[in-house]
Amino acid sequence: MDTQGSARRLTRRGLRPAHYALRRTALWALRPVALLRPAPRRGDRPRVRFLLQHAHGSGGTIRTVLNLSGHLAREHDVEIVSVLNRRATPFFPVADGVRIVVADDRLTPPAGRTGRLLARVPSLLTPVDDASFRSMNLRADLLLLRALWRRPPDVVIGTRPSLNLLVAELAPRGTAAVGQDHMNLASYRPALRRRLERAYRRLALLAVLTERTRAEYAAALAGAPTRLEVVPNALPELGGGPSRREHKVLLAAGRYTRQKGFDLLLDAYAPLAAEYPDWTLRIFGAGPMRDQLRKRVADRGLAGRAEVGGRTAKLGAEMERAAVYVLSSRFEGMPMVVLEAMSKGLPVVAFDCPTGPAEMITDGEDGLLVPAEDVAALTAALRRVMGDADLRDRLGERALRTAEEYRLDRIGPRWARLIAELRP
Repeated sequence: MDTQGSARRLTRRGLRPAHYALRRTALWALRPVALLRPAPRRGDRPRVRFLLQHAHGSGGTIRTVLNLSGHLAREHDVEIVSVLNRRATPFFPVADGVRIVVADDRLTPPAGRTGRLLARVPSLLTPVDDASFRSMNLRADLLLLRALWRRPPDVVIGTRPSLNLLVAELAPRGTAAVGQDHMNLASYRPALRRRLERAYRRLALLAVLTERTRAEYAAALAGAPTRLEVVPNALPELGGGPSRREHKVLLAAGRYTRQKGFDLLLDAYAPLAAEYPDWTLRIFGAGPMRDQLRKRVADRGLAGRAEVGGRTAKLGAEMERAAVYVLSSRFEGMPMVVLEAMSKGLPVVAFDCPTGPAEMITDGEDGLLVPAEDVAALTAALRRVMGDADLRDRLGERALRTAEEYRLDRIGPRWARLIAELRP
């Protein structure tokens, strides 16, 4: 099936208005069905359902949702609906008590002629400007609706724009609709942003990661009954011990996409390679820009001095063997990897990009912040920490204390209280 090819054709500028018109018609037809679903049956344990695009994947949102779900499962019935699945086993561990239900299992080809036909039709429910559109189709829409409406929970929580929209517009009657924004409002394309600003007014709660994002939504949703709460992501358990900052390694990790700015990082590191020949830059990740970044390593003469590696399930151990973590992103929501590095005692050098780093790092105390996308400033900050072991130790020890504020035993209870207040 050529779902991606169909999606690319449909996302041409001239056809976007037609898709949005079809989407509005589909929602208009489906809302009465959602309202006719039976209301949740109240039990002793609140029932919570998360919607994740790919629960078996390796992204930061997946990791933090699984982390939170494990904590909530102690006193809640927790189910994660994975919109689709492409892996036989989860990349991250799933805690006892957390049930994962796959809506569209891509490991098994669609059965029957109708299923194959629906899988070739682009999604009607996912906005064309959402990054997940190309992985969706009409068959996935129907399977997701079935999972959303099955045995309505007390609370349903979306975890990305397309799923937050679905929750806001089609949550079952009597179920509290909650959205999580793991990025920030300004990072979305204008057409998608307009739809978020309209639909999020239907949410009972929108949870965001930073005060800056909360302020953006407060202005956009002025007058709406939607409750806005800042709830940072909680630190997951990482393997390995704390770093002693003895190995002269600069570490970075993330998806190989433009957002993460690894091209900028390589440019910033290039002048330092000759100055500090005993240091190495190691980057871990996966994504469409991997080959381009490896070519950049060669073009900058960094072979043997900078590594663009694959993703790792043992990032904690890699942090233990590093001295400094670098965040070079052009934009973020709340970069969890910064807190993970701080929890290992690593000083973090970061672009002050929107949003997150400035609310996580106190410049000069537990890390260093430089202006967003300022390559020369990043080079200068890296030079400071690479050349000063005492500075690395001072920043790293303070980072350990900062990370304590984001432990799961502090963040998890905040979610439990919100769920109790939202429960019908």
